[in-house]
Amino acid sequence: MSGENDRKADGDTADDVSFETENDADRGGRDAAEVVKKLKEKLAVCEKERQEYLDGWQRAKADLVNARKRDEEERREFVKFANEQLVGELLPVLESFEMAMGNRAVWEKADKNWRTGVEYIYSQLKKALADSGVEEINPVGQKFDPALHEPAEFVSVDDEKNDRAILAVIQKGHSLNGKVLKAPKVRVGEYRKLEKK
Repeated sequence: MSGENDRKADGDTADDVSFETENDADRGGRDAAEVVKKLKEKLAVCEKERQEYLDGWQRAKADLVNARKRDEEERREFVKFANEQLVGELLPVLESFEMAMGNRAVWEKADKNWRTGVEYIYSQLKKALADSGVEEINPVGQKFDPALHEPAEFVSVDDEKNDRAILAVIQKGHSLNGKVLKAPKVRVGEYRKLEKK
C-alpha cells in the first residue's frame, strides 16, 4: 500500500495502470483480460485523437504556406503596379517631347546644342519609364481589337486579308508590365466587297 501511496503522491492519477497485488491474484485472469481490453480501447482512442491532431496540424501548416504564397504574389503585383498613376502622368510629357521633335522643319531650326540637350532628357525619360516596366504598344499589322486599340479612322482596303487589320498608328499607346495604360489610336483597314451589277 505504501508503494501505491508513493505513486499517488508523485502525481499519478486514477487512470494510470495499476499492478496486481497478492490480494488481487485470486480474482483470476478474467480481470486481467478486462484491464487489457480497456487499455487497448483507451490506446485506440488516443491513437485516433493523435491522428486527428496531426491531420489538423498538417492542414494548418499547409494553409499557412499557401497564405504566405498568396501574400507574396499580391505584394509582387502591388509593387508591379504601384507606380501606375505616376507613369500615367508622365506619358503626356513623353508625348510632348515626341510632338516637339516630330515637327522636323521647326526642330531643325533650333540650336543644335539645345536639341542635343532635349534629346538627352527625352532618352533619360524613356529609359526611366522602360526600367519601370513601361512598353510602347505598336500593333501595326495586327488585327484590330477594341479592348486594346482605339480606332482613329477606318480606311477602305482592296485586299480582304487587310480587313480589320491595323494599317498605321496615329498616336502611340503604352502598357505597364503588360497592362494597357493608354490604348494606341490606330488606322484600321475595312474591306468591302463590291457588288456586281
